[in-house]
Amino acid sequence: MVSTQTPICDFGTPALNFELKGVDGKLHTLESCKGEKGLLVMFICNHCPYVKSIIDRIIRDTQQLKTLGLNTIAIMSNNPNEYEADSFENMQKISAEMNFPFPYLIDETQVVAKAYGAVCTPDFFGYNADLKLQYRGRLDASRKQSAAKDAKRNLFDAMQQIAETSKGPLEQIPSMGCSIKWY
Repeated sequence: MVSTQTPICDFGTPALNFELKGVDGKLHTLESCKGEKGLLVMFICNHCPYVKSIIDRIIRDTQQLKTLGLNTIAIMSNNPNEYEADSFENMQKISAEMNFPFPYLIDETQVVAKAYGAVCTPDFFGYNADLKLQYRGRLDASRKQSAAKDAKRNLFDAMQQIAETSKGPLEQIPSMGCSIKWY
């Protein structure tokens, strides 16, 4: 597993449309997923130790963001031939077991990950109500192990600021994770 950091936020980049199948069997689009105040697009997978170390925090934060008018989607773009844990069936299983409060979508062709410029799992893209990029940073100080329980909630704080002001913080710390497994 290659550890990769995300690039800095390119403020104002528009969210790109997509049509991806969710673990619920439905097709989801940018329009159907966005919230009143914005949208958090996450690229995650099932096998990555970085994602595993923060999945409970992701669930907590996305539940709280929803109360602020911010919706969330998670996209799995890895080649499941490299990691069986990332198969669609296992996505369905993990989503049900963890009770994901967001759609979990499969990007079988990897077109969406490439269009967004996703590089690792987790990779977070925070958009405002106009679907303009305002955050491209980390969840918190966690790496392959969870950070302290009282760690600063970088992603949550940034998305809350976006909900309130439509602008993300100027200083952002890149996310770190496993490289996306390309075909």
